[in-house]
Amino acid sequence: MDIEAILDALLGGNLVILLLAGFIILCIYLGIRIVPQSQKFVVERFGRLRSVLGPGINFIVPFLDRVAHKISILERQLPNAQQDAITKDNVLVQVETSVFYRILEPEKTVYRIRDVDAAIATTVAGIVRAEIGKMDLDEVQSNRNQLISEIKHSVEQAVDDWGIEVTRAELLDVNLDQATRDAMLQQLNAERARRAQVTEAEGRKRAVELNADAELYEAEKTAEARKILADAEAYATRAVAAAIAENGLEAAQYQIALKQVEALGQIAQGNGTQTIVVPADAADAFGKAFQMLKGRS
Repeated sequence: MDIEAILDALLGGNLVILLLAGFIILCIYLGIRIVPQSQKFVVERFGRLRSVLGPGINFIVPFLDRVAHKISILERQLPNAQQDAITKDNVLVQVETSVFYRILEPEKTVYRIRDVDAAIATTVAGIVRAEIGKMDLDEVQSNRNQLISEIKHSVEQAVDDWGIEVTRAELLDVNLDQATRDAMLQQLNAERARRAQVTEAEGRKRAVELNADAELYEAEKTAEARKILADAEAYATRAVAAAIAENGLEAAQYQIALKQVEALGQIAQGNGTQTIVVPADAADAFGKAFQMLKGRS
């Protein structure tokens, strides 16, 4: 055997080894799949769903299995959409909506729907028209949160078979045509005028009530004062009666004579008084008073 034959034998054996090593490396390369955290891989075997690979290192059968779809599981936002809708009270409104969603089950999304964004946008448009058609314009304006909740719930039920979760639905704006805006402005002005009249009437009514309460309070206090004065008079009368019963009739006559003297003194002290009218029994009153004083002394 010459040198050329020996070299050919060695190269032939190494070639087989090299080919075998290359085949093993290729199998390892085709059998290992590293899935990012934000994605899921859909694996098919001979065109049929085999499995769904989650984030991390995954193994598949080389040459039999293949990654058919790489699906992002990040939250997505549909482009803002505008659609016309008619409310329950026959008012045409233009509604702007925005929807956020993410894919939870890629196998359903891949094999049940072709264009996910278009399907969700169409579903949202139909649901928005249906929900707004159940409400009056005032309810649409005032109960926007309730309307958003109902739209989100309806969309979730509609897209559940597609393996999609609707994370948020927003009703960005509700626009009206100019004629409706003018009519609403007139209605608003009329409502403000009505409220002003009602407020003014309630103010007058309240003023009358307060005035009546004040008069009633004054009457009650006047009655209480009269009652107190009457009680005082009664007390004084009882005291005089007790004094008369204790000291006899002379004490009463003394008090009467003393009051007459005090009254004459007040008449004499009047401003600008030049003529004093003295009762006929004034002298008797003075005399009785002095006699009683002497009797007491």
